[in-house]
Amino acid sequence: MAYRFRLYPTDEQRTALAKTFGCARYVYNWALDLRTQSYCEEGKSVSYTDTSKALTKLKRDEDHEWLKEPSSVALQQSLRNLESAFQNFFDGRAGYPSFKRKHGKETARLASNAFTLYGKSLSAAKGPGALNVRWSRDLPDTCNVTSVTLTKDSAGRYFVSLTCTEEKDPLPETSKTVGVDLGITDVAVTSDGHKSGNPKHLENDLYRLKKAQRRLSRKMKGSENWKKQKRRVANIHARIADKRNDFLHKLSRKLVDENQTICLETLNVKGMQQNRSLAHSISGTGWSTLVRQIEYKAEWAGRTVVKIDRWFPSTKRCSACGHVRKTKPLSERHWRCEECGESHDRDVNAAKNIRTVGLTGAADAASDSGGHSKTRGAFVRTAHGPVNE
Repeated sequence: MAYRFRLYPTDEQRTALAKTFGCARYVYNWALDLRTQSYCEEGKSVSYTDTSKALTKLKRDEDHEWLKEPSSVALQQSLRNLESAFQNFFDGRAGYPSFKRKHGKETARLASNAFTLYGKSLSAAKGPGALNVRWSRDLPDTCNVTSVTLTKDSAGRYFVSLTCTEEKDPLPETSKTVGVDLGITDVAVTSDGHKSGNPKHLENDLYRLKKAQRRLSRKMKGSENWKKQKRRVANIHARIADKRNDFLHKLSRKLVDENQTICLETLNVKGMQQNRSLAHSISGTGWSTLVRQIEYKAEWAGRTVVKIDRWFPSTKRCSACGHVRKTKPLSERHWRCEECGESHDRDVNAAKNIRTVGLTGAADAASDSGGHSKTRGAFVRTAHGPVNE
C-alpha cells in the first residue's frame, strides 16, 4: 500500500526535481521508441535488460551527459515502468504503451537505495537537502517503506507517495450484508434503503471550467499568459477530482466498515458512455473508481465482495415474488408488480435483487470444497482474492 503526502519544495529543489522528471521522461520515451523500432524494423523483441545496457552506453555519449545529473535509480525505474506497461499490454490489461508528454503529469520513482527516511525527514539522492513534506498523518510503526514516488500534477502541485509493506489487521466480523445498485441520481443505493446522493462536482464547477477554458482558447499558445491560464484550468480540474475522490473514499469506507459481504453489479461503463445523453453524467459519478476502492479496502479488512453477472435483470425483477417485467423505461422510478402488487423504488428494488443473487453465489462458493462453483454468474472476491468465476 502507499501513503500520499503533499510536498512543498524550495526553488532549488524544484529545479532538481524538474531535471529528474525530464530525464525520467526522456529515458522512458527513448526506450519505448527503441523497443518499437527494433520490433517493427527487425522483428526483434527488446527486453528490460537490453534497454538497461543501452542506457549505460547512452549516458557515455557526449550529447547525453546531462542524463548523469539526476539519480540513476530514477532512470532505471523508468525502464522498469516501461517493462510493466508492456507486460500489461501483452496480458491484455492495457493498450500499447504511449509516449509521455512534457506538459502532463510528471513522476519519478526512487528505490530504497535512492532516498533516506529518518522519522519525518525525507531526502532524495542527489537532491539539495531534506524535502518539505506535509505529514498529514503518522506512518505506522510496522510500515516498511520500499520506494518513493515524486509527482508533479498538471496544476503544479507536488506530491510524494511512500510505498510500503504493511500487515493490515482485518476488521471484526459482522453479520450484515448489503447489495449496492450504482446509478446517476444516487451514486450508490443499498438494499437497506440508504441513498448516497450525487454531489455532481463536475456540474457544480462546470461554469467556472467553461469560462476558464474560453479564456485559455483566446491566449497565444506558448505565451506566459497562456501558461498561467492553462494552470488555472488545471487547478479547476484538480479541485473537481479531489472533491470526487473524497466523496468516493468516504462512501467506500462506510460500505466496507459496516458490511461483511458486499454485492455489486458489473457495469460496462465504457459501453454505457456511448449514450450521448448520459455520457456526461456517467463520467462524473466515478463508478469504476468506487468499485475499485471497495475491492481493495474489502481485501484489507477481510470482507467479501461479490460481483453479479452483467446481464442479470436486477431492475426489471420484483424482489418480493421474482416476477420479471419485459420493459422498464429509465423515467419510471417507482412501480408496482403486476403479480404480487408490491410497490417498489426502482433503485432499492435493484439493490435487493443484487444482494439476493450475490449471497446465493457467495454461499455456494463457500460450501464448494474445490472453490470452483458457478452460480448465476456471481463472481466472489474474498480477502484472499477471487474464489470462483
